[in-house]
Amino acid sequence: MSQRTAEYQQLLEDVPCNICGRNNFKIIYPAQYDLAKTDKIHEGFRSSGDETLIDQMVECNYCGLQYLTPRLRQDIIIEAYSSGSDEGFISQAKGRERTFAKSLKSIEKYVPPSKILDVGTAGGSFLKAAKDRGWNVSGCEPNRWLAEWGKKNYGIDIHSGTIFDMELDHDSFNVVTLWDVLEHVPDPQKVLKECSRVLKDNGLLLINYPDINSLVARMMGKKWVFLLSVHLYYFTPKTITKLLEKCGYEVVKITKHWQTLELDYILFRMKPYIPFIPELFRRFFKLINCGHLLIPYWMGQTLVLARKI
Repeated sequence: MSQRTAEYQQLLEDVPCNICGRNNFKIIYPAQYDLAKTDKIHEGFRSSGDETLIDQMVECNYCGLQYLTPRLRQDIIIEAYSSGSDEGFISQAKGRERTFAKSLKSIEKYVPPSKILDVGTAGGSFLKAAKDRGWNVSGCEPNRWLAEWGKKNYGIDIHSGTIFDMELDHDSFNVVTLWDVLEHVPDPQKVLKECSRVLKDNGLLLINYPDINSLVARMMGKKWVFLLSVHLYYFTPKTITKLLEKCGYEVVKITKHWQTLELDYILFRMKPYIPFIPELFRRFFKLINCGHLLIPYWMGQTLVLARKI
């Protein structure tokens, strides 16, 4: 065992399946602890973090949930998300606002503009899009820098912390959203139950997550762009439905979720998977002044609409 592996393993803890609570699993991908950067752990937990998977990934033999175990301790994860800046993430704010404006149109087919809570709002792009459409918005974000950026640039009061720190009243929101959040949290079941507590009866919950059973994920295998060490859980429509039902929801709809980012940013994020080629294209598109083009893309992102019952 190398010194790097030994140092990293001291930071880990074993966790059971978040749906059924069992510790009976098969290994999908073995750990690669020799690749761990123990001195740069916090850098991997930025919203734009793209550290490839090094932790052991398993699948529960009872309910099929795929997750990481052992993994970094919960206190390390929470502190890592709270610290640091993320200029790369907020550089794509305009594309995210466009994506969220389309998503809000879908939400408004079920609920007119009213009280909405965005959990893990990052820089607040969703809250900005919702406020522009007449919603009464609230949000929380553990990263202090991102929360402050949202306050300054959008004029929105974003709570710096988690949903549990907000001490919200029961039955206080018509809609709660988690955009690219649930796969990151140490205890999804606990978060979903808190969302249910603050939702009004028949209130709506929206979750966006990367589907590990999507065609693109199955085709790319270990090269899938969302196979990251910061993603603690890997859901499918089947497992996300099981988890939601366990937490007091009924699933209304599951569909693909197209997101919009700048062309240059998409090519930049492709570099670890297709060496050299993305950089050549980045230079070319910058030369012809097309790097900032907003491009819709889909790599397995999935949107779930559920109702509190």
